[in-house]
Amino acid sequence: MGPMPDYGLVTALLAPVYTGYFQDSIILWRHHRNQGLSAVQFPTIARLLMIPAQASTDFVYPHRHLLSIEDLTPADINGLLDLADKSAEINRDVRKKRDTLRGRTVINLFFEASTRTQSSFELAGKRLSADVMNMAVKSSSINKGETLIDTAMTLNAMRPDILIVRHHAAGAVELLSQKVDCSVVNAGDGSHQHPTQALLDALTIRRNKGRIEGLTVAICGDILHSRVARSNIMLLNALGARVRIVAPTTLLPPSPERLGAEVFTFMEQGIEGADVVMMLRLQRERMTGSYVPSTREYFHFFGLDQEKLAYAKPDALVMHPGPMNRGVEIASSMAELPRSVIQEQVEMGVAVRMAVLEALSYQLPKE
Repeated sequence: MGPMPDYGLVTALLAPVYTGYFQDSIILWRHHRNQGLSAVQFPTIARLLMIPAQASTDFVYPHRHLLSIEDLTPADINGLLDLADKSAEINRDVRKKRDTLRGRTVINLFFEASTRTQSSFELAGKRLSADVMNMAVKSSSINKGETLIDTAMTLNAMRPDILIVRHHAAGAVELLSQKVDCSVVNAGDGSHQHPTQALLDALTIRRNKGRIEGLTVAICGDILHSRVARSNIMLLNALGARVRIVAPTTLLPPSPERLGAEVFTFMEQGIEGADVVMMLRLQRERMTGSYVPSTREYFHFFGLDQEKLAYAKPDALVMHPGPMNRGVEIASSMAELPRSVIQEQVEMGVAVRMAVLEALSYQLPKE
């Protein structure tokens, strides 16, 4: 019987492997080889180094789909954020590719125009080695009169593993999820929900503030038409934040207090003492009437500028889910501040969507 492997060294080597960092493992092995590592010990370790990198986490996502923040417990949310934290570090490494979804098919089905969300999901899928297909709705049979149900059945016949859907009608994504065999992610349905946006916003806040519980977050702008606002209010409340919504009365939903947030109709009062100021754009594509007298007047009263931001805490984060309308809901100078984390939100979007795809992969059939 040959010499036993050095299990202390094996443990040291496995730790960086399971977080995706092979470089440190190789350097460590070379050091130990120079110290006299035996030929019998090395093959054992070499085989271990061939294990595909994967996140070292005990979190198992318990749902087949991701349709709404309302479906998630605080443990689900924190598990996804922890997984996304690991993905964020991997995305900053030179080697960004992982094999988590190798052999799996992901379809992006966007019935609404999207740049950030669609490209973010596409990049997330590819970094996990999935086969990603972007379905062009404008040139599909949907424009020839095919119903959403028929589209779902057609896609289901192609046997995808994960379907990413954005639709202009609230509830459409949930309906589609009932007609397919694969996992479905809601990438935004009307003014209803946008769960991955809320998750990436939470991740950005947590990475900058170290926590979410106890923070005061002011969400300002077009609350009435915003799925981002609804998802964020649910998530932030679930994690113990104090949430405020700030908007003119015309851009607040009926009985806004039922959303679970404090309601303000004056910007200065709404953001006073806030730890986070999150601005929302005017969603003109969802407006069927005149909700503000003019964009100039709206900016004067509800646009974020230096004078209004002074009411928030000195270290308050400035956030915006994008796309920004500079000079309407936010001044250009505010978007460029050192405490603006708008670009970091874009970065965390890829990490969160990688985490969601990876979490859903735990529920996919293995054979």
